[in-house]
Amino acid sequence: MQRIKELTITSGPSGPECEVQHNSRAIVFSAGGYTGNVFHDFNDGLIPLFITINSIYKNQDAVLVVSKARDWWLNRYKNLLHVFSSHPIVTLDNDTSTHCFPSATLGLMSYGFMALMPNSSQTLLHFRGLLDKAFGHHGQYSIFNSPPKSDSPPRLVFMSRSKGIGREILNQDEAVKVAKEIGFDVILFEPTGKISLQQAYGLINSSHAMVGMHGAALTHSLFLRPGSAFMQVMPLGIDWVGKMCFGEPARAIGIQYIEYKIKVEESSLVEKYEKNDMVIKDLASFQGRNWSSDVMKIYLKEQNVKLDLVRFRDYLMETYSKAKTFMEKMG
Repeated sequence: MQRIKELTITSGPSGPECEVQHNSRAIVFSAGGYTGNVFHDFNDGLIPLFITINSIYKNQDAVLVVSKARDWWLNRYKNLLHVFSSHPIVTLDNDTSTHCFPSATLGLMSYGFMALMPNSSQTLLHFRGLLDKAFGHHGQYSIFNSPPKSDSPPRLVFMSRSKGIGREILNQDEAVKVAKEIGFDVILFEPTGKISLQQAYGLINSSHAMVGMHGAALTHSLFLRPGSAFMQVMPLGIDWVGKMCFGEPARAIGIQYIEYKIKVEESSLVEKYEKNDMVIKDLASFQGRNWSSDVMKIYLKEQNVKLDLVRFRDYLMETYSKAKTFMEKMG
């Protein structure tokens, strides 16, 4: 929260003279905080923005007034921001003019991890429709191969993680080989700042399945089409977080969701902790401690995974079956 600038709303005529007069109302929010991590970009910013616009302005066009709107953030999300509002964005840190609005809302509404109000106008499926409007139909497939043809096998996006940041799949190459043996057309994909959201959307929206280790990059599962398949690899200690951040949202969109919960022997933590250690044996008790200092460090940053490929093959075959059925249904 220390990265969020505190703002005060004032009302005329005692305020400064207007230099820019707007006829539309304003939504004022911050792009600071945890932004820069794709999960938090959506969870803390873009989804709450969608909720706020629908709840307060009922889809009426509003002016977006943004604090801490850095150039990279504006460039990365400009297509989606333009879907939210047709007006030029007012950036508080760069614009020194005095802007006046009929009314303004400060801050955004949120109901939990990747959560929207359960009514007809604020579902994740509606939010995904906005993503399609913003990032779809650009035809940017070239960096990943061409779109799949009607006689192609189901396409699987295998999400990859960088080394040294935790939760790496140590035998990833072997796991990819198993997926290919089953029949998938596999594309190994590691999202980076150099890959635009239009390009990522073009790849994932044209695919039939996604597999990946729990992490922020799985936010890209929002780009999957309803009916496609999505398998989340769940390391030790991540059950609740994994379900809330990615499992439940996937189901809300209509994606066929599968969880691969690793066994203790698949975790690198067994090399550091005894089997009777609370970290291994009693996850629930250990997670009662402070998340940021203990749980996050151990389960998210210290842990890597070596998949049991025999067991993993069974889950991949289930994923293939669902993806194949989806592909045939979509023609």
